[in-house]
Amino acid sequence: MSTGLIVAIVIAVVIVAVLVIWLITGYNALVKRRNHYRNMFAQIDVQLTRRHDLIPNLVETAKGYMQHEREALESVVAARGGAVQAQQAARQNPGDPGAMQQLGGAETALTQSLGRLFALSEAYPDLKANQNMMQLSEELTSTENRVAFARQGYNDSVMAYNNKRETFPTNILAGMFGFQGAALLEIDSPEARQAPQINF
Repeated sequence: MSTGLIVAIVIAVVIVAVLVIWLITGYNALVKRRNHYRNMFAQIDVQLTRRHDLIPNLVETAKGYMQHEREALESVVAARGGAVQAQQAARQNPGDPGAMQQLGGAETALTQSLGRLFALSEAYPDLKANQNMMQLSEELTSTENRVAFARQGYNDSVMAYNNKRETFPTNILAGMFGFQGAALLEIDSPEARQAPQINF
């Protein structure tokens, strides 16, 4: 065997080895980033579930005082139902653009309904002074803050995943193995970017 042939074989083996190592590390990096944003969505999911679980108690407490505000109470209940459905759809496929848009819209609607409920509750001094209502309002505000924090973590991890997925040469692997882009969880309206103001 000639020296030239041996060198050619060694070079070919080195090239194949480099390609295999690149393929493995690139694929594993994409999987890790995808799993990270899915885990971050699970954190949002926990906080949204907590938020949604607080709302029936809040509505029940307000119902005794706000008998003439049935429309506002029903609006909150309906918005909560929509948010729970959107959350379940997003839980099935975190990062899916349609599911994230639906979840963002449903949470926006729920936040707006809660804001209207709290604004109306200002006209009911006995409700404002109710210990249960004050505690639920405080828990809801705390949960809103946790949702915002978890959403920021999720969006950061989605951005890192999408950057990895779209940059060369990893974009080649992403296309080969079907790594789809992930969507951010955004709130649709500027007024919904703030937690409702609760003054009890």
